[in-house]
Amino acid sequence: MVKWAADAVKAAAESAANDAGKMHSGNLAVSGRDALVVFTPSGRRGRFPLGTAVLQAARSLGVDIDSVCGGRGICGRCQVLLAEGEFAKHGLVSKAENLSPPGAVEQDYCRTQSLDAGRRLSCSTMVLGDVVIDVPSGSQVHKQVVRKEAEAHDVHLDPLIRLHFVEVQQPDMHDPSGDLRRLEDALEFEWRLTDLACDVIVLQQLQTALRKGDWKVTVAVHAGQQIVAVWPGFREHVYGLAVDVGSTTIAAHLCHLASGEVVASAGVMNPQIRFGEDLMSRVSYVMMNPGGDREMTAAVRAALNGLALDVAQQAGIEPQDILEATFVGNPIMHHLLLGINPVELGGAPFALATDRAITLWAVEIDFAIHRNARIYVLPCIAGHVGADTAGVILAERPDLSDKITLLVDVGTNAEIVLGNNQRLLACSSPTGPAFEGAQISCGQRAAPGAIERVRIDAVTLEPRFKVIGCELWSDDPGFADAVAGSGVTGVCGSGIIEILAEMYLAGIIRHDGVINGELAARNPRIQPDGRTFSYELYQATGSAPALKIMQNDVRAIQLGKAALYAGVRLLMERMGIQKVDRIRLAGAFGSHIDVKYAMVLGMIPDCELEQVSSAGNAAGTGARIALLDQRSRRDIETLVRRVEKIETAVEPRFQEFFVEAMAIPHLTAPFENLRKVVTLPDRVALGATEGGPRGRRNSRREAKPD
Repeated sequence: MVKWAADAVKAAAESAANDAGKMHSGNLAVSGRDALVVFTPSGRRGRFPLGTAVLQAARSLGVDIDSVCGGRGICGRCQVLLAEGEFAKHGLVSKAENLSPPGAVEQDYCRTQSLDAGRRLSCSTMVLGDVVIDVPSGSQVHKQVVRKEAEAHDVHLDPLIRLHFVEVQQPDMHDPSGDLRRLEDALEFEWRLTDLACDVIVLQQLQTALRKGDWKVTVAVHAGQQIVAVWPGFREHVYGLAVDVGSTTIAAHLCHLASGEVVASAGVMNPQIRFGEDLMSRVSYVMMNPGGDREMTAAVRAALNGLALDVAQQAGIEPQDILEATFVGNPIMHHLLLGINPVELGGAPFALATDRAITLWAVEIDFAIHRNARIYVLPCIAGHVGADTAGVILAERPDLSDKITLLVDVGTNAEIVLGNNQRLLACSSPTGPAFEGAQISCGQRAAPGAIERVRIDAVTLEPRFKVIGCELWSDDPGFADAVAGSGVTGVCGSGIIEILAEMYLAGIIRHDGVINGELAARNPRIQPDGRTFSYELYQATGSAPALKIMQNDVRAIQLGKAALYAGVRLLMERMGIQKVDRIRLAGAFGSHIDVKYAMVLGMIPDCELEQVSSAGNAAGTGARIALLDQRSRRDIETLVRRVEKIETAVEPRFQEFFVEAMAIPHLTAPFENLRKVVTLPDRVALGATEGGPRGRRNSRREAKPD
């Protein structure tokens, strides 16, 4: 059933994208042959005549690629990367020969500039066959806003790495002991540290440090047992890095280990997106392309090195000053980071290579921080419930309260934890990429110009909205001038939730998810679209296209939210409860949606709204706690063994819960707490056709009570 739900999410989203691609490519020159072009990370796709420039195809689909030279190959800002291999999700094989070879324009550019391996100038590269094209973040006009900031959280400080300043006895002809022995003697005398281990990496630098520091050095000791670094003179600061490797974004927080202060943060899109937007697509890529796992491992490690350099530069230090790092991530990200082939996670019984916490050297994963730095990877829980969920549990500690707490980390695959100090249960649910704006006809990642807040007047059906990067609403004076730079470019995940919830509250969407075409007479924004209807959120202005919510967009969100709710309901049934006491929404998406609208759509079960809140990037917070408090590592390693894993793929009740949850907000649940603060529309009789006038066959059906 889970696979069916995931496939349904994908199919609905791809159908909308296909329609958009056909519409846009239709105004290009007609050719006897055409090719399918898929752009990542946007997921937009369309068919184009052979010989179409990649940049032209991108622009016709509304894909965000920078270019200031008018496509003459001068600026170099339109660089793209061909993703090679067989992509089952898109039904194509992307090959190098399906793009034109570098021509005179690219050759001229390379004489004065450089192109990284595999990069092409999209303005001078022609489509010769089916291809998947990745648009790197540096080539995007509207850079994504990676919303995984460090959250304020009380952390008990007890780091594994501690600094010790000592003065070492100088060698003389009467004492044959080596420099290491005399360093160990000084550490025992001044700091009561005994039986310390030391490896060759430290020995290679020891004598230089001692003599450069005039026999006064600062020593970094790990867990009171191992010398990991020696610096000449007095050194006051040592740093660690907490990293959340998400399937869509990677976030890193640089921490001062002595104070716990977050001194720098940075985030990037996970470059593995070009191999597949969702986790199962990436596993499929590995299955169909030998060596694909190594490609993805190399890609994520390169991104991590870039992040380490970024945060180090922000803090005014060198990456080599980072001596400790902790990692969280879902099981597939976990395996790929460690260089483990994830194919076993692609099918039942979803076996992990290991569910234990792992400690290793930074050099073992090619992480360009201090050569002797230690890496700690939090434990996984089960095949689809990973170290990121362990991080959420560590940050939220539902086991310390008698209240029933629901933790939901919303992403392309939602991880769900339910329980209290008596019992903890967990599962994952295939929500798909629609919640993040991916493969929605007007959807996009969070970036300046993306609509993130929406309100609709229930009488006039007219919308107003806010975009990222501007504090004004669209009906405020000066809005047009304020967004002139970024434009209004699309709708991000939080905006998708709000627009659909507002459409439902205004009666534009019925409880079954159908856009009500009968309202077209009241407002021209409700427009026919074949056999269905669409709602125009933003009217076209100049070169900017209109932004419309299509029927397939609604369906994609319905499928995703139904999978999420069904997973929650499955855990509630297993726990023997009918309601939860509190809900915490984690993850970048959970941090920015309005919890009221999430409940209006039926993404989460009914609960008192004041008990529903954002947990922020709880997985990243858990990684930070594990970095700064060594005792927390023992806690989480013990705690995850208590978690009962429910596998939705083999639970027969999941399908029943899924079908009921397709309705907005739900087919049977009364949502009594929600009704105290929101007036939900009355159920109406369903017509014979979607969005059209009610047919005679159903005209006598009475509205079903909520």
